[in-house]
Formats: sequence, C-alpha cells, structure tokens
Amino acid sequence: MIRAPYLTAGWRPTAAQVACLVIIAWLVLCALFPALLAPADPLAVHPADGFQPPSAAHWFGTDESGRDLYTRVVHGARPSLEIGVAATAIGIALAIVLGTAAGLGPRWLDFGTTRLLEVMFAFPGLLLALLFIVIYGPGVATSTIAVGLATAPGYARIIRSQMLSVRRAPYVEAAIVLGRTPWWRFSRSILPHVGGTLFVLVTLGIGQSIVWASSLSYLGLGAQPPTAEWGAMLSAGRTYIDTAWWMTFFPGLVIVLSAASATVLGRSLQTRMRAS
Repeated sequence: MIRAPYLTAGWRPTAAQVACLVIIAWLVLCALFPALLAPADPLAVHPADGFQPPSAAHWFGTDESGRDLYTRVVHGARPSLEIGVAATAIGIALAIVLGTAAGLGPRWLDFGTTRLLEVMFAFPGLLLALLFIVIYGPGVATSTIAVGLATAPGYARIIRSQMLSVRRAPYVEAAIVLGRTPWWRFSRSILPHVGGTLFVLVTLGIGQSIVWASSLSYLGLGAQPPTAEWGAMLSAGRTYIDTAWWMTFFPGLVIVLSAASATVLGRSLQTRMRAS
C-alpha cells in the first residue's frame, strides 16, 4: 500500500498548511463551480465601466473593456488549473516511462536513458518549452504539452533513483525467487512503494506547471485574450500597469498563491514521508 504519513492521527497541520488548504479548496471550487462564486459573464464588455479601481461593486476592479476582474479571475481558475494538471500528468507519465526504463532496465538502457535526460537538462525548462512552441506553434494545447515535456526530465531522475533503490529490496528479490512475472513485480512490489513519491511530485508539479503555463500565456504563446486565463490577463494588464495596477496585481496574486500553496503542501508531505 502507498504510505500516507500525513494522515496519521498524530499529525497537526500548521497555520500555513491550513491556509494553503483553504486556498486550494477555493481554487477547486472556482474551477468546478465558477458561476456559484461569480455568476456574471467573464467576457461581458461594459466600456463605460472601464478602468474602475477595486470597490464594493467590483472587488478586483475592471479592465479596459469594463469587464469585472473578480469574475474573470474566478472563471480563469478552470483553464489555469486544467493546464497545470494536464501538463503535470504529461510530465509524470513520461517520467514514469523514462525513470522505469532507466531504473529497472538493463545497463545499456539505463546508460542511454540517463544520457538523454542529461541532454534535456542542458536546456532550462522554460527554454525547452519555448523551443517546442516555436516548432509546433502557440496555443493552449501546445503550451500544455510543452510544459509537460519540459518538466519530465526532473521527475524522471527522481523516479529512476527510487526504482534503483526499490529493485534491490528483499521483497522484490523474494518475488523473483517465487517466479513472479516482471509485470507482477512492477505492479505489486515496486510501484506501490514509489507511489508516495509520485504523489509528492504531482503536488509540487501542479504549482510549477501553473506558473510556467501562465508565463507562456503572458508571452502570448498560450491562451489568448480575451480568454479568462490568469497569464493572458497579466499580459493584457501590463500595458496599463502605471494607471490600472489592479489589472496585473490580482491575477498575479492568484498565480503566486496557487503555486505557493501547492509547493508548501508538497514539501510538507515530503517532510512527513522522510520522517516516518
């Protein structure tokens, strides 16, 4: 079974962890039921209300077209989280394949896979994503795949090290002696014992993927205006940052809070697993 020390009875969350859980719960609620928190249309244009500062009528102010920024931030949670989750899933899936091949395969396969990962590590992650977008063109789907590919090498190295340590464990050697098939050993003896590490990687990866995807949208390579997506909102507001600071402040604040919350929880899980 996958160990979950963070669920033990003696665990007491800190104030920071509780705050992070509240933020993540709010983000999930925004993504699943945006109309419940912000029933207005995020694309509705009201030119007469343009550049309104934060007030009781518009909590986060309005943009140049009079669109309510609070409504757009709430509705922007869904595409932003979808991109983050999808990119993390792509990166983790590719990392499992590469890490498993390197950690459990023959020596020549480990050598070749490790050299491939080192070549990919020669490029900064965001630069690797930009190169992929240059080749295949901008867009939400392209940026999602690009972020997933860029994050895969780091995950693959961690998974490889886990596989190398688990493959020498006594219970794996016992399964070999008993004549278990390679698939049985992988699914029953190896994968459950690295599942906790995968869970931590997913938690950390979502925050990183949200930041990277927002960065690509900010550069005009991901979601395009007037889409209610946090990075695209940042890109639209940078032109008016001197006169309408709220257009960049609130989308940027949500990006920072979501990434920081996922990172804090991921690190907390990692610490609990090491201590147990």
